Amino acid sequence: MDLGIGLPVLRPDPELSLADWARHAESRGFTTLGTTDRLVYDQYEPLTALAVAAGATSRIRLTTSILLAPLRANHALFAKSAATLDRLSGGRLVLGLAPGAREDDYRAGGLPFRRRGRLFDALLETATAQWRETDGIGPRPATPGGPPLLLGGFTEAALRRMVTHGSGWVAGAQGVENFRAHAPGVRQAWQAAGRAGAPRLVGTVHCALGPGAERRLRTSLERYYTSGTFTRKSIEAGLSSPEAVAHEVAAYAEAGCDELILFPHGGGPEQIDLLAEAVGW
Repeated sequence: MDLGIGLPVLRPDPELSLADWARHAESRGFTTLGTTDRLVYDQYEPLTALAVAAGATSRIRLTTSILLAPLRANHALFAKSAATLDRLSGGRLVLGLAPGAREDDYRAGGLPFRRRGRLFDALLETATAQWRETDGIGPRPATPGGPPLLLGGFTEAALRRMVTHGSGWVAGAQGVENFRAHAPGVRQAWQAAGRAGAPRLVGTVHCALGPGAERRLRTSLERYYTSGTFTRKSIEAGLSSPEAVAHEVAAYAEAGCDELILFPHGGGPEQIDLLAEAVGW
């Protein structure tokens, strides 16, 4: 199983260099740099943050896990931005996409929350067609046909989007049991659609290590999600000790996860080393 790490994009510390973080993560053997996405929150915009990371690295993948795709209302411009990042990074971009469940993000973006599914479908159709064109809106992505798409969610619509446009599925950070519960349905949908091979399954985990880890993790998640069942489940599934990280990584690998992205909350670059050491690197 590949192991990725999140960029420090939430409530960003201006003294913390994304470029230095990205270089260090690559040097420690992480396979992916991940980003999360909210509009109504103090965080870096995902594609912009990944562009900074791309310029500082040469091998590590650049993954939105996830990007709230329907908020990108100009679909042709979104496709152009993604193709540009894929081209400039040498084909390292992976787009994890989902509609999101927070109405405030859509209200702030001037978009109808209840039409986000239709907006998402329209974006996918436009972007994938644009990436396949040989003459039209450029640049051409480095990856033939466009960056790999990982679709989030486990509704019927989410699985339809995955088998139509995606190369795999990305799970929310609610723990390995949640991953185990939904992964078989993802594989079954893939096979039922007649897709060759198997979908790439990616998991995500919230974590924090070092002094005050549990407090930092809880505070960060409560701020980010604000309230509700999702917040509680995310906090319960969060990891705040090396032993918990090692156990969860092994459990995800046993469950058939292809890549697990660890998202540190709080702290500085030492989180990269602490997580690497927790998994025995």
